[in-house]
Amino acid sequence: MYQHTQFAWAIWAILAWIATFLVMAIVLSGSNAAILLFAGILLLVAVLFYGLTIKVDTQSKQFTWWLGPGLIKKTLSFDEITAVRAVKNSLRHGIGMKITNDGWVYSVSGFSAVEITLQDGMKYRVGTNDQAGVLKALTGEVMIEEASSAEVEKATLEPEKKRKKGAFDLD
Repeated sequence: MYQHTQFAWAIWAILAWIATFLVMAIVLSGSNAAILLFAGILLLVAVLFYGLTIKVDTQSKQFTWWLGPGLIKKTLSFDEITAVRAVKNSLRHGIGMKITNDGWVYSVSGFSAVEITLQDGMKYRVGTNDQAGVLKALTGEVMIEEASSAEVEKATLEPEKKRKKGAFDLD
């Protein structure tokens, strides 16, 4: 069995920045119900999203991940999974839990992730700072896809698409 937790330093940094304004509000205006409610919401977000844990259980043949203490959790059977591959998320994937053109994204910090493709075509991108460990745990259980050198070359050398000049462009 493999289990690894990636801590959400990016989320915590954002919450700490917001908390500085909260402290300034308390110092300048004193504590009131609205400020205390906002502080409670910040604390709740910090607890719910403190990290992302990935668990690969070869005994029960399940791939599971959850945010924070496990209230937001997803479990997939190895039978549902057709392929897994290491990917790099871009800035548009962001942090948190959301749906994108690449499928569902679960990420708390960094750009490394594993992409899981299901039989019905649905894809999940699960962020991790231990791609190699996840893929090693899944080796022999599901098909691990490797990016071909042609795909890597195309992704790095493909020119950016030209866009029309906008009204606010300077040149």
